[in-house]
Order: sequence, then C-alpha cells, then structure tokens
Amino acid sequence: MAVEDTRLTATRRTEARWIERIPLAYWVLGLALLMMPAFANDFVLYQIFGWTFILGMIALSLMFLAGYGGMVSLLQMSLAALAGYMVAIFGTSAIETISMGWPWYVSIPLALLVTVLFATICGWLAVRTEGIYTIMITLAIASAFFYFTRQNYVVFNGFSGFNGVLPPDLFGVDWRGPKAFYYLTLFWATVSYLAVRYVSKAPFGLALQGVRDNPRRMAALGYNVTAHRVAAYAFAALIAGVAGILLTWQSAQVSPGTAGIGPVVDILVIAVIGGLRRPIGPFIGALIYVLLKTFAVDVLISLGLAGERFQLLIGIGFLVIVFWSPDGILGLWDRWKENRGRDPLTGERRER
Repeated sequence: MAVEDTRLTATRRTEARWIERIPLAYWVLGLALLMMPAFANDFVLYQIFGWTFILGMIALSLMFLAGYGGMVSLLQMSLAALAGYMVAIFGTSAIETISMGWPWYVSIPLALLVTVLFATICGWLAVRTEGIYTIMITLAIASAFFYFTRQNYVVFNGFSGFNGVLPPDLFGVDWRGPKAFYYLTLFWATVSYLAVRYVSKAPFGLALQGVRDNPRRMAALGYNVTAHRVAAYAFAALIAGVAGILLTWQSAQVSPGTAGIGPVVDILVIAVIGGLRRPIGPFIGALIYVLLKTFAVDVLISLGLAGERFQLLIGIGFLVIVFWSPDGILGLWDRWKENRGRDPLTGERRER
C-alpha cells in the first residue's frame, strides 16, 4: 500500500510539473481560441481559422518528419487528399455511381487506414535515400498521384472529383456550420499538436531524433533505423489524413487540384515559414499563409496589379524569412529575445 501511495504521489508530481512547464502565453492563447466565436464573425471562424487549423495540421505532419526525423517530405498534401478521396468513395457523395454509401464509423477509419498504409509504402521507399533524393522521390509520388487521380474516372472520377461530401450528422449538429466547424477543427488541431508533443518526448520520438542526428550510432546501439523512419511516416500520415478529411468537409468536395503541385509546395512553405523545430510553428505559418491568400489578392487588385502576383508575395516572403532565419518566424522571435538583453555595441549581455 505504501509503495502504491508513493507511486501515486510521484505521478501527481510529474503531472504538476508538466502543467507548470506550459507557458502562460499558451494558456492565454487557448482561452482566446475558445472564446473566439463570441466576437468573431462566421467568415473569420470558418474560412480563416478553420482553414488555418487544417493547413496547420498538414504542415505539422511535415514538421514532425523534418524536425524530429530529418526527412523532408512533399507527400503530405497528397496524403490529405487521399484521405478525402477515400471518405468520398467509402462514404456518401453526390457521385452515387462510385460512392459506396457506408456509414461514417466505417468510412472514416477505412480512409485513415488506407492513407496510413499508402504512407507506409511510400515511406519505405523514401527512407532508403537522404537529402535531395528524398525530396525528389516524395515529389515524384505526389506528382504521380495528382495525374493518376485526374485521369482515372473509374475510382477517382477524373478531373471532376467528388462533390457533396458532407460530415456526418452527429448529436443533431450541423458540423459545417461556422461555429461547429471552428470547434471541430480546433479540437483536432489541439489533439494533433499534443500528440506530436507527446511522441517527441516518448521513447520512440527520442529514438527518432537520435536517428536524425546519428543513424549509424543508433544502428550500432541496436535500433532499427529504417523501421523508426517508416513508423514516423505512418504517424505523420495519420495527422495529415485527419486534416484531409476536415478539408474535404469544409469545401464539400475533393478533386485532383486538392493535391496539385501548387498545394504540395505550399505545405512546405507554410512549415518553413512557421518553423520546423517546434509544433506550434506550422500553425503560425498557416495563419500567415491564409491571411495573405485571403486578403492579399484584393489588395493587389485595388492597387491595379494582377491578383496572380499573390504567389510572388509568398515567394518573396519565403526567401526573406529563410535568408534571415532558417527556423522561420519562431527563429526570428528567439533571436529577438536573445538580442534584447545584449549591449548593441559590445554584444555582451546586460546585467540586470
């Protein structure tokens, strides 16, 4: 009994320390996000933040692979689109000749299972290379997936894709309503963020980081380097798959354009802009991207410029951020905090 009490006390102390380690800013941010529907309109809730959370989750899956595994994958948007396609095929849509009409508790798990299996196979191929070769292999798979879905009409309905793909009617709630969809995406974004934080501190995550830093030494210690990398692809695919289903529900459709080369590269830009070292970075990058995507075009048109130059703004911003800080916006923030306490002439820290 005494031993059990001691273990219980130690567990409570660990939980207390974990709560204390959460910065105050995170608690304030969480409270603000929960209260957002009280003062934000439907457009902001549904289009700005809903889209931000979804793109942030897809970029988070890339951040997990690149930041903790040292593997840059351009496959994540394709995995998200695959999950959306599978939900439309296994579930219900306006294309009744292809959709099977299975209930959500069958179609959603099957969609995620197919996505994870596909990512596992692709990961098994990609992890056998390094650096630029990994990027090229994942880009080649993403390109092949895009052209295959556009040309296949039997399963993927070709260029048109699927429309009328709606979330299930649970608890009498319209989950495509602005407030309901906001909380739905916020919930899964939070779950994904916490899952990445937990896995990064778990034995698997620590081993994966060891594989990233020195794969030969980890192999000499008895770790299966290939298995850890492939498992990382599978875990990242699960996050991207959930985001892909939410993205399909948001627009009520999925098509080859969802996994086009442009969106594939955009996920990389989002992850790099936010920062690849911390899980919060992809969501920061996603918010910046969505704001520019939503409002920059109107600003350019009002200035008499072509709306297509929005991509030029994204490219310039990407180059500037990468040039000044390889770790994105979070890197600039860390550098500012570090330099704030230094003397501008000597570079030494000021005494307080």
